Amino acid sequence: MLKRGFDIFFALTGLLLAGWAIVLFFLLATLDTRKNGIFKQKRIGQYGRPFIIYKLRSIASVSPEGKWTITRLGRFMRDYKIDELPQFINILKGDMSAVGPRPDIPGYYDTLVGDDRLVLQLKPGLTGPSNLKYWNEEYDLAAQPNPLRYNDEVLFPDKVRINLCYFKKQSFWLDLKIIFYTITGKRFADDAFYC
Repeated sequence: MLKRGFDIFFALTGLLLAGWAIVLFFLLATLDTRKNGIFKQKRIGQYGRPFIIYKLRSIASVSPEGKWTITRLGRFMRDYKIDELPQFINILKGDMSAVGPRPDIPGYYDTLVGDDRLVLQLKPGLTGPSNLKYWNEEYDLAAQPNPLRYNDEVLFPDKVRINLCYFKKQSFWLDLKIIFYTITGKRFADDAFYC
């Protein structure tokens, strides 16, 4: 109950402080991509239930081979996580929390087995413990010869491990610590923080 109350307070505060930025970047993204400035995508939520996530559009087009064309504005929004701001609405709706595992597309969290499925008891978060470790994940993946394989064999299993540690240790104070470190830009590669 405390977590949900905090989530509502956090999302309303975020919308009050960043509402102007969401509107501004929505308009800029609409002009920049010539499409609706809000991007919607199915993600896996708590208990494995799908939900629609909201982001500011950063991709102008996708090639037949599935390669994205990220605009210059889109790159700026991604680098500073501005594209994630509409997720305050997901938090208000109850699909997400301020802190939790970052929501992934179908085919990952929903396929977990055994104790790993405990992660699905958590609501996905706007930020989370694996965010602090993999803040520049997009660039890490781009540097790999086979990004999909690296994600599936290295990044995703480590994120599951980190999120299981969070599941076992979760508390209001840990959430505040993760939010503070997210805002201040502090990153952790030290597993002692997570477990």
